[in-house]
Amino acid sequence: MNLKERVSQLPQLLIGLVSLSVAVVAGSLIGASAVSEFTRANDLVQVTGSARREISSDYIVWQFRVESQNPSLQAAYKQVTAYTEKIRSYLQQQEVPENEIVFSALENVALQENINGRDTGRILAYRLTQRVKIGSNNVDKIATLVNRSNDLINEGIPIISDAPQYLYTDLAKLRVEMVAEAVRDAQNRAKTIAQTTGSRVGKVRNVNTGVFQITSRFSTDVSDYGIYDTSSKEKDITAVVSVSFGLN
Repeated sequence: MNLKERVSQLPQLLIGLVSLSVAVVAGSLIGASAVSEFTRANDLVQVTGSARREISSDYIVWQFRVESQNPSLQAAYKQVTAYTEKIRSYLQQQEVPENEIVFSALENVALQENINGRDTGRILAYRLTQRVKIGSNNVDKIATLVNRSNDLINEGIPIISDAPQYLYTDLAKLRVEMVAEAVRDAQNRAKTIAQTTGSRVGKVRNVNTGVFQITSRFSTDVSDYGIYDTSSKEKDITAVVSVSFGLN
């Protein structure tokens, strides 16, 4: 190839190199823009929000029992029946509605003779148990009866009482409201965090609801499985959520 032909091909070569350079630069810009958009789309902030309310129990359950143990089944039945009738009379005097009282079926246990770890088949006595359950919306009234249960003992009725259970019947609705409050709290926290980075909080990406802690008033008890205190009338309920927000 002579000099003239080489010179004539130079412009084409330069044009090709320039075109290649432009393509590389343009591709780099597009790639950088795509990476930037991808990174921004995946920017997240994860925060914890909480909500707490004070609640007062609106339902109470009180359970107690009377027992009679006697070598004679008939004698045991007669005694426990007498106890039961006195309990009915007492509750009527205290104006406890009949539909709030449940008398369970009598439980009968035969106590057998045991010698050296073996039952001989001989029945020594019979134990009859009458269980009573009261469930009421009149929390204060039944709580007062619990505190006065010695009145029955003073009348010769040896009741064995369980601790009353204080419940709240509208928990399902309250849980929904408190989750919403906890999410709003998380959003406010996310906004505070975003402001320090010059970002704005976007849409909610994910919400994980934690367990609810229902504790006695001012208690600091916490459990990974949640707590439902039934020992006290006045309670605190706490909801915790973990929320992921997108950042703009």
